[in-house]
Amino acid sequence: MAKAKLRPKKSSVSASKVAEVAGVSRSAVSRTFTDGASVSPETRAKVLAAAEKLGYHVNHLARGLIHHRSGIVCLIVAEMQTPFQASFVEAATRSLQDKGKVVMVLNTAGKPANVEAALRQTLNYRAEATVVVSGAPPRSLVETCIENGQRVILINRNDAIEGPQFVMIENEAAATEACFILRRAGCTRLAVVSSTAGTPSIVARETAFVDAAQAAGIEVLVNRAGPTGYASGAESARQLLAGANRPDGVFCVTDLLALGFLDAARIEFRLRIPEDLCVMGFDDIAAAGWLGYDLTTFRQPIAEIADHIAGMLEDEDGGPAQMHFPARVVWRRTVRP
Repeated sequence: MAKAKLRPKKSSVSASKVAEVAGVSRSAVSRTFTDGASVSPETRAKVLAAAEKLGYHVNHLARGLIHHRSGIVCLIVAEMQTPFQASFVEAATRSLQDKGKVVMVLNTAGKPANVEAALRQTLNYRAEATVVVSGAPPRSLVETCIENGQRVILINRNDAIEGPQFVMIENEAAATEACFILRRAGCTRLAVVSSTAGTPSIVARETAFVDAAQAAGIEVLVNRAGPTGYASGAESARQLLAGANRPDGVFCVTDLLALGFLDAARIEFRLRIPEDLCVMGFDDIAAAGWLGYDLTTFRQPIAEIADHIAGMLEDEDGGPAQMHFPARVVWRRTVRP
């Protein structure tokens, strides 16, 4: 016997239809599905039974727009394929959904015209807020949101724009501590492995490390072999370790760079870690803790940041204009005790 094909209904069930089937007023249906509204247990039971029978669902978008709150939050993300960004998106979407928000993720890796069109969609749907995750989403997207009266939260960005709120990692403090840790481990020839991405957080870490070393009278080799990734870290190792005066202490501005650097140092140059070379990273991605790497790094408190953002969007007063989170060192085995 041929299976019957399921056809979508031409229209959704209305609240008026639920009221008709339940034998109650239209306002009674509205009160039943409004938190805190007054409705008798008998009426509520009738309405819920009718809604279940008809397959009725409340149009939260329409209801929210009446009160100027759609419940939609847009996440603008660059480099979603990197472990840190993926972890942040996972944590942020979970925290926001726990608060009853609907999350729309906008990937800026596409063509600029397509990204702009997608952002316009979030504005058309009256997203309550846009969260711009650290990376390289263009400033023009941020300005578009602000110009349309949208609330904007910037993560790990220092854009000189009036209007948004800022959630920052203390990158400079962590990079300064990295320099101190490597010096305390006995390293005298320091290098920083950065990238060509030039994002605010990467630039802040690189600059702070160089400044701290120079303040201690140590010149630093700075290497940017390519974009922020494993292959660039490995290439940086080839460039820095091939010379006679190679460094004995290296700070990588992300863990992905550090993992590539470590593999090249061990496999291609036969260096012992940390006896011959100390290496530090930043982010504490999952792979940093794998036995093959055991990387000493700095942990960004992803879950705390995500919960803070979700709380900010529930706060009618808006929360602080700026919030700073420390990056804590995670001790493993790539730095001498």
